[in-house]
Amino acid sequence: MKTNQRVLLITGAAGGIGRATVELFNEKGWVVIGVDRKPYGSSFPPSGLFIETDISDPARLEDTYDIVKKFTDSLDAVVNNAALQVVKPLLKTTVEEWDAVMASNLRSVFLGAKLAYPLLKNRDGGAIVNVSSVHAIATSTGVGSYAASKGGLLALTRSMAIEFAQDNIRVNAILPGAVDTPMLLAHLDQFRLENLARKTVNGRIGLPAEVAYVIYFLADEEQSSFMTGQSIVVDGGATAKLSTE
Repeated sequence: MKTNQRVLLITGAAGGIGRATVELFNEKGWVVIGVDRKPYGSSFPPSGLFIETDISDPARLEDTYDIVKKFTDSLDAVVNNAALQVVKPLLKTTVEEWDAVMASNLRSVFLGAKLAYPLLKNRDGGAIVNVSSVHAIATSTGVGSYAASKGGLLALTRSMAIEFAQDNIRVNAILPGAVDTPMLLAHLDQFRLENLARKTVNGRIGLPAEVAYVIYFLADEEQSSFMTGQSIVVDGGATAKLSTE
C-alpha cells in the first residue's frame, strides 16, 4: 500500500488505551496498523490492518513486520503501548515472570524500533511514542518487575532519541497514571479504585481517550516537532502530591 495518508503502528491495540488511540488516529485520517496478542473485534478500522500476535517473542515480532511491509512501505509513527503486569512481591516473583515482563515491556520496544526504523526513514522521519508509566518514577509494592521495565523504557527512550535524530525520527515517552483500563480494573476492587481516585489532584482516575490525545500530540509533528527524548506524565497530578499530604 502506498498512500498519502499517514500510517500508525500501535502495539497493545486491543487494550483500553490502545483502543482509544486507534479510534482517535482513525478519526484524524490516519491509516492504523494494530498489533495485540488478544483479538480486537470487528470494530477495527476497515482501512487499516490488525495483526494478532505476541510481540514478546522476537521471531513473531519479526514476522509481524514482514506482514507490515507487505501492507505499507512506510510508517509515520509507532506507538509502543503493549504491556504485561505481574502483581506480586519481588521476593515471590519468579525469574520466568520477570523475564516475561521485560520481554513484553522493554525488549519488544528495542527490537520493534530496529524493525520499524527503515519504514520511518522512508517517510523522511517520523515519531516513536513509548507508553511508560508513573511507576517508572513513583511506584508501590507488588509491581517491581513492571516498574523496572517502565523505568528502563525511559532510559531507552532517551537513547533512541539521540541515535535516531540523524534521520529526523523523534522519540518521546508518556507516563500514564491510574487510567480506567482493563489492566487497572483487573487488580483493584471498587473500594481501592475509589481510594486511588482520591489520591489524584483531579479526584478521579483518567480516561483512555485523555491519554490517547497526549499520544497523538507527540506522534503528530504539527505541535511537537521540537520535542524528542522527553517524558510527559499524565496522572491527574498524583505524583505532584507529597505522600504526607
